[in-house]
Amino acid sequence: MEKKKVAVPLVCHGHSRPVVDLFYSPATPDGFFLISASKDANPMLRNGETGDWIGTFEGHKGAVWSCCLDRNALRAATGSADFSAKIWDALTGDELHSFEHKHIVRACAFSEDTHLLLTGGIEKILRIYDLNRPDSTPREIDKSPGSVRTVAWLHSDQTILSSCTDIGGVRLWDVRSGKIIQTLDTKSPVTSAEVSQDGRYITTADGSTVKFWDANHFGLMKSYNMPCNVESASLEPKYGNRFIAGGEDMWVHVFDFVTGEEITCNKGHHGPVHCVRFSPGGESYASGSEDGTIRIWQMGPSTADESEALSANGSTNTGKLKIGVNEVSRKIEGFHIANDGQSEG
Repeated sequence: MEKKKVAVPLVCHGHSRPVVDLFYSPATPDGFFLISASKDANPMLRNGETGDWIGTFEGHKGAVWSCCLDRNALRAATGSADFSAKIWDALTGDELHSFEHKHIVRACAFSEDTHLLLTGGIEKILRIYDLNRPDSTPREIDKSPGSVRTVAWLHSDQTILSSCTDIGGVRLWDVRSGKIIQTLDTKSPVTSAEVSQDGRYITTADGSTVKFWDANHFGLMKSYNMPCNVESASLEPKYGNRFIAGGEDMWVHVFDFVTGEEITCNKGHHGPVHCVRFSPGGESYASGSEDGTIRIWQMGPSTADESEALSANGSTNTGKLKIGVNEVSRKIEGFHIANDGQSEG
């Protein structure tokens, strides 16, 4: 009789406050990487596959709300409650530039060509910084109708997307004119918006629903009711056949994209799940929680061929995961968080 498998995640410790944002780099010659933002003001970089801690970017004086890596994982960007967005060298951890704002920065995103940084926050202004001329005045897009919660680029950097903390909907802006060209209507404020790896879909979480939009024609393709209020959702990047969602019930749910049926429910976090993201190859996904931990979950096989390949290599994979966990715990044991007493914002 086959024993039912329980998902055992890699648990990544190190943050002393809630984890509020996660971002995976694309695959690079050195593998792929995971950056996390936390209210402890210390964004962290990890090996995306094993969860091993690589380093901490030290310099913010308030909660870090947003984080991202450029296409080659050579630079990181963070947005903080200390009224700044910072660019970091992802190899050395050095701060390369700090862009001062007049209020809390909630969101930041590198353009696809990596030359620009987009920021947004409580000021209700979207700003575009030229990273080739970081001391030049940023370009400001027309005023947002509310405080900016999320930002993203699409259409080869011709369009930007934003959502607000206090009103529903997703706004799509034409970069050249700086005007809103389309609004995707939602009843509740959109807490998570992700453009799929192939550029076909926009995945949003608002209230207790996850929606999928056509990224080119902007029509609503699918809308699924969730078991609770969800804060974040992510579409599997390789096959597009599954999606994940996390929120106030502290669980990470895996759903079938076509039917909306729940496939798996991963329990383990001890607080609401604030962010979920798929790795670039879809073989695993990460969740960040109010409990201050990041958990990396292995994706179950989605086809019979994959299932056979996994069972054939099962012993190897299990050993690899155990090594990963030990390495993480060893690295974290000697880890000290700098800069006590930051303002949270």
